[in-house]
Amino acid sequence: MNAIRLQIPAHADYIDLVRICLFGIASKMNYAYEDMEDMKVAVSEACNNAVIHGSYDADGNVIDISFEPVNSGLTIKVKNNGTSTLVEEAIEKAAPLPEVEVSGLKVGGLGIYLMQALMDEVEVNTSDSGTEVVLTKYLNVAAGH
Repeated sequence: MNAIRLQIPAHADYIDLVRICLFGIASKMNYAYEDMEDMKVAVSEACNNAVIHGSYDADGNVIDISFEPVNSGLTIKVKNNGTSTLVEEAIEKAAPLPEVEVSGLKVGGLGIYLMQALMDEVEVNTSDSGTEVVLTKYLNVAAGH
């Protein structure tokens, strides 16, 4: 399967389209239902961050998503052209949360924490042109992918 690319307006109303596309691709790749649900939550969080922190230019207010089959899994890239400062702060806050009640979590770190908890690999790349969140989920992780 080749990479599939999707571009949506940076607005929460369009995130459902990303989840639907992900479900179709993950189904075709024979992911377990639970893994597909985990990926949908993680991708939704990445897209929400892109909507919140993205650029407000009329020309560049879009989110680029790519679904790239890799050895033993799927990598999903969510890219926006927003600033990186808030993402870097969120990553710092997203360290493991031992014995912290969910009600005590600060907004901003939870999305990254969820992505890290639900995916096998999470990478955040920032540059002057924007922020890209790279999420990877392997097939059959229990079997040692």
